[in-house]
Amino acid sequence: MASTLEKFIHSLDLRALPRVLQIQSGIYYQGSVYEMFGNECSLSTGEVIKVIGFKINKLIARICENNEVRQFSAKVELPLNFPGLYKVVADKTPYVSIEEIARKVSIGPTRLGHPCFYSLKDIKLENFTIKHGEQITFNSVEELNGTIAANCVVVRNNQSHCFTLPLSQEGEFYECEDDQIYTLKEVAEWKIPKCRNRIVKVSNTLHMWDSSSPLPENFDGCLILMPVYEVQAVVKFRKDIVHILSDLDVEVKDITDCYDIDSFLQPLSLEDIFERTSKEFPMVAEIMEGPSGSQKPYNLLSTGKEIIIYKKYQAARVLASEMRSDSSKRHFLIPMSYKGKFKRRPREFPTAYDLEIARSEKEQLHVVATKAFSSPHKEIFAVSVGDQFLVQQCKTSEVLYEARKKLIDVLSCEQILSDTYKKVLLPMYMEGGFVEVIHDKKQYYLSEICKEFHLPFNVKVSVRDLSIEEDVLAAAPTLQFEEEITDSFLLISSASSPVESWEIPVYRLNMLVHLLSKGVQAVVPPVTRTTVEEINEEEYYMLRRYENLTLHPPPRPPKKPK
Repeated sequence: MASTLEKFIHSLDLRALPRVLQIQSGIYYQGSVYEMFGNECSLSTGEVIKVIGFKINKLIARICENNEVRQFSAKVELPLNFPGLYKVVADKTPYVSIEEIARKVSIGPTRLGHPCFYSLKDIKLENFTIKHGEQITFNSVEELNGTIAANCVVVRNNQSHCFTLPLSQEGEFYECEDDQIYTLKEVAEWKIPKCRNRIVKVSNTLHMWDSSSPLPENFDGCLILMPVYEVQAVVKFRKDIVHILSDLDVEVKDITDCYDIDSFLQPLSLEDIFERTSKEFPMVAEIMEGPSGSQKPYNLLSTGKEIIIYKKYQAARVLASEMRSDSSKRHFLIPMSYKGKFKRRPREFPTAYDLEIARSEKEQLHVVATKAFSSPHKEIFAVSVGDQFLVQQCKTSEVLYEARKKLIDVLSCEQILSDTYKKVLLPMYMEGGFVEVIHDKKQYYLSEICKEFHLPFNVKVSVRDLSIEEDVLAAAPTLQFEEEITDSFLLISSASSPVESWEIPVYRLNMLVHLLSKGVQAVVPPVTRTTVEEINEEEYYMLRRYENLTLHPPPRPPKKPK
């Protein structure tokens, strides 16, 4: 049965892809050409396309009041990078089963993909009863013993109770209120259920309003968001990907069950390639859709180019940021193969506790106080601006507090005087300010810094990497090495002239290829070029928020005694 492209996309489950569609009718007839994002796409009646993916391309917004569209409110188009922060308004329409939640709501491995619902009635499980109104967090959906179920958790009396709910579980489930704030892109990717609109409340417009903004000045009300999807499809006998907006006036029919889906080219993402077994490498592929970007190797990965993919692996990177007072600082991922050298720059420490974290056995930490501290105890040293200290070790000390003796954590230091040293104690709860004094003039390679010092660590490039055409790190006045991460990469080279190879990130590069049946003559990859990857603000926060969840933050500094 034919339906509009928009209705088909709204009813489609991502897990059912790919699907083969036949164009039934619409405004594009008899071989007419439709161009979108530079791709020409023939959508003649009878044409057959294979849909391989879809994502929200833009949002149509209308101002609403009391969860209803305001009368005479005009529709406005909002790009996904429209500035501001937004709160999601809980949907008042219930879901009737776990299957409907799993089909319509985005559930994934990150915090954004953990939606919360409550049931209107108690749900009795084998060893557990979910009380009505109790918040149920959905963590994932997977097959267990032949049955697809949702992995869920309920927190009760500060204890987490994990359980599964089969998709067949029926009931009346409502969204929980969400007190988090999101960018519009995060709302689009995670918080708009299929076949439903989403109401959001503007929390902060980031002071970016100007006369070209589609929203009223100082607007802080609610918007109802309607998604427009971009459909990724393969047309027969073409080697590129076409992009079609879902609101086109085109009728389609799903003919997947009666069509040879293998007669189309099989586009593969870098994630698909990475999931292949190591024995399948090396392989030759042709790029169907290349990435954007002017820096190497991205400018070499154009549509139609053939590449050799030698292997998949995980490698270490150091996440670094420029140290600037404004908001325009840049972020980088630096490989351990970087051949430049660094000199140390002073670190800043907001508390005495940070001094304890930073001190090492290799050298004594020398700091200058930048903020005064008045001691509430005679046993504890009162700090003045300009005082210099050598940090020694953490220990406990007895102080007199309200005529009673009390043990507190302190940092043992030596105060540097003009001609001598004085032993002093600084309380660990002390909120002061300290700047490091650098005596070390040595130049270090990146691997040496990671081995010998604790991160974060401040540096400046003293000798740039001459193997890189343009070393972007050399221009930074000061860099802070924030943390070491492990990331996934593919090693590739040009198939026509494999004189050098490049590491490309699997999860930050949007690129589609299809495999060729050609054999690989050079099994050993050529010399690998070092690439410092510059990442944008969104990728930086994604790395910090999600990829390092296994890293436990240091314990909070002890509180000041009341």
